[in-house]
Amino acid sequence: VQLVESGGGLVQPGGSLRLSCAASGFTFSSYAMSWYRQAPGKERELVAFITSAGGSTNYAVSVKGRFTISRDNAKNTVYLQMNSLKPEDTAVYYCRRNPDYWGQGTQVTVSS
Repeated sequence: VQLVESGGGLVQPGGSLRLSCAASGFTFSSYAMSWYRQAPGKERELVAFITSAGGSTNYAVSVKGRFTISRDNAKNTVYLQMNSLKPEDTAVYYCRRNPDYWGQGTQVTVSS
């Protein structure tokens, strides 16, 4: 199983980023996927969740209305579109195959 995140970087407040997580080594369409984040000195927290077929999603209250999780099962990829970014969104963002495997993370920094 391999999960490889990309798309992180430095963005100004109010800006947007799209994270991608490319999956391999398993039947991607059979698993729910999630995005988590961990800010310095804080615990890792769930940001967004999507079911295996993409028919249902859930979001942390702090990102609802600003972030959108989606997936392309033909490309074995899950995405996190992040809009209206705030400094408090700064964290390392991790992709997770529920319930067991994690990616290595990608840094998102929101700063002017």
